[in-house]
Amino acid sequence: MTFRAPVDDFQFVFKHLSGLPQLLTLPVFAEAQFDLIDAVLEENAKFTEEVVAPTNRIGDCQPPVCQNGVVKMPAAFHEAFGHFTQGGWQGLRHPQQWGGQGLPKVLATATTENLYAANVAFSLCPMLTDGVIEALLLSGTEQQKQTYIEPLVAGKWTGTMNLTEPQAGSDLSMVATRAQPQADGTYRLFGQKIYITFGEHDLAENIIHLVLARTADAPPGVKGLSLFVVPKYLVNADGSLGARNDVWCASIEHKLGIHSSPTAVLLFGDQKGDVGSGAIGTLVGQENRGLEYMFIMMNAARFAVGVQGIGVSEAATQKALAYARDRVQSRAIEGSAGPVAIVQHPDVQRMLSTMRALTQAARAIACAAAVADDLSVEHPDAQMRQRTQALYDYLVPVVKGFSTECSLEVSSLGVQVHGGMGFIEETGAAQFYRDARILTIYEGTTAIQANDLVGRKTLRDGGAQARSLLAEIRSSVEQVTAAAQRAAMSERAGLKLIAEQLSIAADAYEHAIQYLLDQAKENIRAVYAGSVPYLMLTGYVLGGWHLARAALVCAEAKSNGIDERFAQDKFATAVFYAGAILPRVQALSSAMLQGATIDDVLSRSALQQ
Repeated sequence: MTFRAPVDDFQFVFKHLSGLPQLLTLPVFAEAQFDLIDAVLEENAKFTEEVVAPTNRIGDCQPPVCQNGVVKMPAAFHEAFGHFTQGGWQGLRHPQQWGGQGLPKVLATATTENLYAANVAFSLCPMLTDGVIEALLLSGTEQQKQTYIEPLVAGKWTGTMNLTEPQAGSDLSMVATRAQPQADGTYRLFGQKIYITFGEHDLAENIIHLVLARTADAPPGVKGLSLFVVPKYLVNADGSLGARNDVWCASIEHKLGIHSSPTAVLLFGDQKGDVGSGAIGTLVGQENRGLEYMFIMMNAARFAVGVQGIGVSEAATQKALAYARDRVQSRAIEGSAGPVAIVQHPDVQRMLSTMRALTQAARAIACAAAVADDLSVEHPDAQMRQRTQALYDYLVPVVKGFSTECSLEVSSLGVQVHGGMGFIEETGAAQFYRDARILTIYEGTTAIQANDLVGRKTLRDGGAQARSLLAEIRSSVEQVTAAAQRAAMSERAGLKLIAEQLSIAADAYEHAIQYLLDQAKENIRAVYAGSVPYLMLTGYVLGGWHLARAALVCAEAKSNGIDERFAQDKFATAVFYAGAILPRVQALSSAMLQGATIDDVLSRSALQQ
């Protein structure tokens, strides 16, 4: 099976679900009309299908090698990365003044999803580089911007984020890396960082590390963290590369999946560079505000990892569908002259439909979130910027948590569709499952995303943003109900099912929101015990909402200029999602409402001993 970028689905989501037409009315995107967007999608499809996808199996079987602090990437990666930089893909959504193309984030969401689907391990390098660019654009000094951003946007240099350490894990208050100020205004860093994705490699000329560390007089905890730019090679005044800095790769991890992404253990101040003792870095912004600045990169990375989950889901779905169409086994349940392709068996259809529905639902949520982010930055009206920023902030943990959890289910189902052959590495189905497993963990586990959604995004505003979405969902229920009454007989039952199930799911969503608000002051443990169910519930509801909107458009395919076959498939996916996936929302809501009793019992169980 060869990966094929889902250009047709992106075009549909862009035009009918994401809000992109509204975005393109802004002067800043005057040149980014649909003919250009379609051309970029087509060129990106060609690049990811023909150049990147062939490296996926190679990298899985021939991972990078670390010798004496130097990491060598497979030759195929060098070729693919060269095409990536030459094609200008790193700069797609970054400002033109820094050498980027200034295109909408929602378009970059599509192009990066295709990159993730083609080879998720390869894509991690440019993903983190994007985050470094964003952090420096918003928080860096003018000199840091002038020094680093253009080479990063061009893909000549790559970036990393250095947060955790062996003793810290997700608790960044325990970060111990030291930063000592120097007379020339620089700092020298000493410490060890772990899990540094593409922390060392030979694809680019330089690697720019963003590093959390603390100065000697810093207060304890996260309030004492500062952020520093620490390049692998120091940069001379003319932009040329200078001395090798004192940051060194001690080793790379041997992992369950994403084998071709070098996950490095980095040593700062181990006296292995050419600058003496201590890695030389410059302060980003002000001392003790490092976590605030790093959150810019972390939010960018969290959204991107969610899109990675969608990409892996798309690739796993395509492989499973291709196998099911080719694999002939057993007669049809209703009777047949001989064995049939397994795609005709009801349960295989259920699995494939689940894979496709979850993937398309997650994609629609992510694209809508990307448009909200674009509007929050570019819209001329301050109130609109504020509203869309609140919407984007609410959706980021959903995109990250829901999409990556779905990728586990989808890739696991992909193995199941293959049967015994799915357990054999040569088929490639298992790699998607292995690669997907990290996505729910890095850049903040699902629980961390869920706690963020509960605390910062729901309780903090009294549920205002959640209820705003709920109102839009109920409006769509009314529209689908009305459409069912006037629809052709072939579509009436499906629309009626969508309206009924989405209405029930909306009620469950409302009950969950109210439960959080009611319990927050009296039983905070019970609230957070239900945080992951709340996140997944939200994702399922929002996914069902977007697919309901898709069904409305597809029910009038001719008048909306949509290909009939595509419309039929999209409509069927929406109906399946409503009937087979949306009922999960009721179960999750019910589990949340029992949270206080469950937490009370668990607090006395052996689990707590």
